[in-house]
Amino acid sequence: MIPPRGVAAGCRGGVGYKLLVAVGFMMTRLLTVWRSIGRSARAALPALALVVIATLLAAAARSPLAGPSFGPGPQGLRSVPVADSPAAAPASTGPAPAAPDTGVPVGAAVAAFDEILAARWREAGIDPADELTVLRRAWLSLAGTIPSVEEIRRFEADRTADRVDRWIAMLLADRRAADHLARRLARSLVGDAEGQFIVFRRDRFTDWLAGRLEANEPFDRVVTAMLAHGGLWTEAPEVNFITQAMSDDRLDANVLTARVSRALLGQRIDCAQCHDHPFAPFTQAQYEGLAACFGQVRVTGLGVEDDPARVLSIDLPPAVEEPMGEAPAGSRPMAPRTRKVPPRVPFGAEWWPAQGTHRQNLATWIVDPRNRRFHRALVNRCVAIVFGRAWHEPVDDLPDPPAAGAVTDPLDLLADDFRDHGCDLRRLLSILVGTRLFHLSSGHPLREDEAGNDAVDGAWAAFPITPVGPDAMISSLVQATSLRTIDRDSHLVTRTIRFFREVDFLREYGRTDDANGRPQPATIPQTLVRMNGRLARELVEANPFTATGRIAGLARDDRARCDLAFLAMLTRYPTTEERTALGDLLAAAPSRGQGMEDLCWVLMNSVEFRWNH
Repeated sequence: MIPPRGVAAGCRGGVGYKLLVAVGFMMTRLLTVWRSIGRSARAALPALALVVIATLLAAAARSPLAGPSFGPGPQGLRSVPVADSPAAAPASTGPAPAAPDTGVPVGAAVAAFDEILAARWREAGIDPADELTVLRRAWLSLAGTIPSVEEIRRFEADRTADRVDRWIAMLLADRRAADHLARRLARSLVGDAEGQFIVFRRDRFTDWLAGRLEANEPFDRVVTAMLAHGGLWTEAPEVNFITQAMSDDRLDANVLTARVSRALLGQRIDCAQCHDHPFAPFTQAQYEGLAACFGQVRVTGLGVEDDPARVLSIDLPPAVEEPMGEAPAGSRPMAPRTRKVPPRVPFGAEWWPAQGTHRQNLATWIVDPRNRRFHRALVNRCVAIVFGRAWHEPVDDLPDPPAAGAVTDPLDLLADDFRDHGCDLRRLLSILVGTRLFHLSSGHPLREDEAGNDAVDGAWAAFPITPVGPDAMISSLVQATSLRTIDRDSHLVTRTIRFFREVDFLREYGRTDDANGRPQPATIPQTLVRMNGRLARELVEANPFTATGRIAGLARDDRARCDLAFLAMLTRYPTTEERTALGDLLAAAPSRGQGMEDLCWVLMNSVEFRWNH
């Protein structure tokens, strides 16, 4: 596959040439606008042109690594040593950033989790991963993107002994992590159906959920709010858990029942909608009772509310089957028969409150500390988010909780800790990323054949290798084109460009998740979109505003360019063999810009970039 053509002239002569190109481009566009508008509007264009050109000059002239985040001095990129090991990073000039206080130590829970898994790690060759690999997998798992070169340099400058744990703790408190986790959880809570109002309501719910996660609100309170609250869906975004089940102006209680049972209980109780569950002890009557918990809901112009006089009614077939053919003249159609269903729960009836609306009682029943299915379901989904695969699969069909006694399943250990510490989701994630399993290498001697690979995965003897989903893929691609971190503190223009690029990519690329939200390998058409699509050409183009162009023009030599390209794309330094081979590629290129475009295109389409490992 031939890489996209580069813009070689974009890097000729360093920053000075790039400024001329940018100014010339803007002057051409302004002349076009000048000819197309009226005389009265032309008076404001000179001032606007000066502002735009000054902004471009300031942005392009600034070194990509200058500023307080990368150490002192204006030399920026040229002042940062580059070597095979992170040990070549500059020493920090100030105190290391303080990690957020998680409130409760997690060391005991981590040690208990590792102790249970140790029995499965009898094979030889279990090695830890290096720090940059752990950093990359943490960013992909928790924030849905890769770390920027800015963050990598700051991480290397941090000389504290526990810098990996500290940086992951800071990431968990970052809004990027809250947004990513909210998107992952919202897919199981409100679905991913399309439609103008559906998408808007889902986005409102997801943004509300991200705010709750960022504030580290206990998750049982989050669940209670989305199940029991009422109000207008624009003012109370949590009620969109209910409104997402609207179909033809009617609330579909079956949709809500399925989401509650699968996402919050980890059970497929909805399989008993038409008949008793064939493989589990759930009956059709129990399913109907669970669906009846939404029988009081009414959605009006004032929003979601509960009407105590309403009750779930189920249509029944006619008492006597009418013969086929036309009805006799003068006959009246038989009135439909219905059956009213009171609310009931499939287990734990003693947890059901005596007072309150049906939805309030359902929320109280679900988050009851004795309801182990709730805690197990949430923990299992978080394991799937962090490690790319759940402890028990599928995530919506968990085995029954074991009887009280010794804990031998890590899922029960983590679920009990999650319950005992107030459903603290951030603490749970801290435990998962602090385990020895998360810090293991993804490689293993037994991965050489299919049987050995299955044995390694079954014993959790190495970090799981999983494909990067479409959302994380486009976020990583966009972040790789910027040396600085793209987050909510970035410039409005940067965030706007990122938003539209992500929307366009997901519309063209599509999704690869299975029914349980687990990413699947890309199809051939999706691979072609990523390799040869318009976005791919834009991202690797060497110009003053991309990482490709800035590295090409500002790095001191081809060795530094190669190292920085690997850091931006793969969050690691190249090996000696890779540096030699790719150094020859850069040296043989007709220009620095063309060589960097080819190199970044190759790394962007590598298997290593497309998989979390």
